Amino acid sequence: MVEKVIDLNDIELVGFLGIENKNIQEVETAFPKTKIISRGNKISIKGNKEQLLEVEKIIKSLMSHYHKFGKIDKKTVLSHINNGFSNEENESIVYGSSGKRIYAKTSNQKKIVDLHEKNDLLFVIGPAGTGKTYVSVALGVKALKEKKIKKIIITRPVVEAGENLGFLPGDLQDKIDPYLKPIYDALEDMIPVQKMKKFIENKTIEIAPLAYMRGRTLKNAFILLDEAQNTTEAQLKMFLTRLGQNSKMIVTGDISQVDLRKNQSSGLIDAQNKLKGISGIGFTFLDSTDVLRHSLVKKILDKYHKS
Repeated sequence: MVEKVIDLNDIELVGFLGIENKNIQEVETAFPKTKIISRGNKISIKGNKEQLLEVEKIIKSLMSHYHKFGKIDKKTVLSHINNGFSNEENESIVYGSSGKRIYAKTSNQKKIVDLHEKNDLLFVIGPAGTGKTYVSVALGVKALKEKKIKKIIITRPVVEAGENLGFLPGDLQDKIDPYLKPIYDALEDMIPVQKMKKFIENKTIEIAPLAYMRGRTLKNAFILLDEAQNTTEAQLKMFLTRLGQNSKMIVTGDISQVDLRKNQSSGLIDAQNKLKGISGIGFTFLDSTDVLRHSLVKKILDKYHKS
């Protein structure tokens, strides 16, 4: 058994520990192999070394939160246990069309924000429902609002239509809109409808199938490729080499949901193997703990992952 003592200097104990130590009990419940005892202005943590280190990290994180905000409640404690930070501490990415604050809600979503800042090309890989596309779109809208870029370009492979859209009725936009509905939904959360229509009309926001990226150099832009697991190796190579000056690119995908024909290899899996370790290119991974849909979605993903 290992013991660690933490001093609670300059902290009002009831405000930090909670009435009858309720806040600390939440931490203890989450880590049953540890025992947390409060004595005066000190906290003693005893137990399993691995869990003790986790508890120490959470306690110190809560102390930083208390010094910054002057309060701790059950919601804050649970957020630190589950995510390593609280939503109050997490900076907004952008404010939505209704004034809603849009921010990274999990520690892995926060990594998307941090790594996008540090890299010109970022791969975000994870299952459905983890917010990878939503957070990526928010980063593009933020860059546009801050005038760091001149346009947003969003694309995805339309494998359901074989990337050959000619046989479908309507103009290009009519043909691809059903495949890009999640993108439109995200944009409508962040940009007023009339303003978004204007942006689309004047090409400030451009939404097009992947095939239409060929031969272009994408400068002064935020570029998002969604559903990249459904690109072939040649398609993804073509897309990545469109990156121009003063542009940033995010590539999202779920390597567990490849819809390509059996004789085709996923470009996303290939890129994951070839491009790791290159300066300026980042990779981040999300999992079922980041799922923000119905609680059953996480359980379903966990079962399929194990099978």
